[in-house]
Amino acid sequence: MTGGVEDLLREHAPRVLALLVRRHGRFDMCEDAVQEALLAAGTQWPRDGVPANPWGWLVAVASNKLTDAFRAETARARREVAAARADPTDAAEVPAADDTLDLLFLCCHPALTEPSRVALTLRAVGGLTTAQIAAAFLVPEATMGQRITRAKLKIRDAGLTGGGDPAARVGAVLHVLYLVFNEGHTASSGADLARPELTTEAIRVTRLVHTLAPRDGEVAGLLALMLLTEARRPARTRPDGSLVPLAEQDRARWDRAMIAEGSALVEDAMSWAPLGPYQLQAAIAALHATAPDTAATDWPQIAVLYRILERLTPSPVVTVHRAVAVAEAHGPAAGLALLATIADDPRMRTYHRFAAVQAHLLERAGDPTAAQAAYRRAARLTLSTPEKRYLERRAAALG
Repeated sequence: MTGGVEDLLREHAPRVLALLVRRHGRFDMCEDAVQEALLAAGTQWPRDGVPANPWGWLVAVASNKLTDAFRAETARARREVAAARADPTDAAEVPAADDTLDLLFLCCHPALTEPSRVALTLRAVGGLTTAQIAAAFLVPEATMGQRITRAKLKIRDAGLTGGGDPAARVGAVLHVLYLVFNEGHTASSGADLARPELTTEAIRVTRLVHTLAPRDGEVAGLLALMLLTEARRPARTRPDGSLVPLAEQDRARWDRAMIAEGSALVEDAMSWAPLGPYQLQAAIAALHATAPDTAATDWPQIAVLYRILERLTPSPVVTVHRAVAVAEAHGPAAGLALLATIADDPRMRTYHRFAAVQAHLLERAGDPTAAQAAYRRAARLTLSTPEKRYLERRAAALG
């Protein structure tokens, strides 16, 4: 499939699915029908050319597939056939923009587990195939297919709306997109440090959400955070795939257009929206992205922002990041003292970045023996091959 056709299918797929779900209320069957239509388009369009009305073509084919599925059902199916046979390209039925946001809400249904929300969002809204999602998360395609099937059935059994506070539902959508982006930025396991297909998809869908909810400060904050973080990707690895830490990155390779867009987004959002965690993280990322080098970075300001973030969303992970900023601003001993406040948290025993930061600060504090042990502990805990090799090299360098 050509890149142009694939992009077109990803653009139209969520709108087609949103329309069918709005008409028929059967997410599981509608999603299957849309997937069949996408497969047909992926085969026919590169060969025969893209139709004049791609969206209408997809709706028509998906509607026909849905009609066939309804015919296989009992009396309820017969009632649905009449609706499915209605003109699928009727202008009155073109979905409103909010339909896509509703579809995102549906994929993040409260009845679903977090991994299921991620998988379903990538498939239904992102347009990725089951095989692509499985490859991104390093699980067998059959396993991912079962996860998606169970998620659709759970939505069917629980009901489409899911209820709940609308703000909480937006929060669930943003959290899923945040997870997708983070997995793409630094893969939790495997040979590659990053999975650009996931960061690209997370940014694309978050842009869509921002278009649908332009006055939501946290949506703007998340989009800004993604852009400012993704801008650094070209400099994060060497040609052999090995990791380059922030302090050693060639900042001339950072994407300045992304940095400008992300900085403008977060600056604007913080001028009118209530302060939220994504805006704070974006503001921190902007300080990193706009500094000419590590030494010139405004570390005291970053430490303050992390302190505010820690108060908004208390988490030992945030404390680990704050410890880095505090160490840069006030010395490694101050950072180590902050790490000591969370050292007994059971979650930190398996969190490799806690051990990695501890090792770095111990090295800076002049304790190479303890630093070496911490680097080795961090290397054992991570499942990312580039991170493991980097940490092992740092340990070896200490003798």
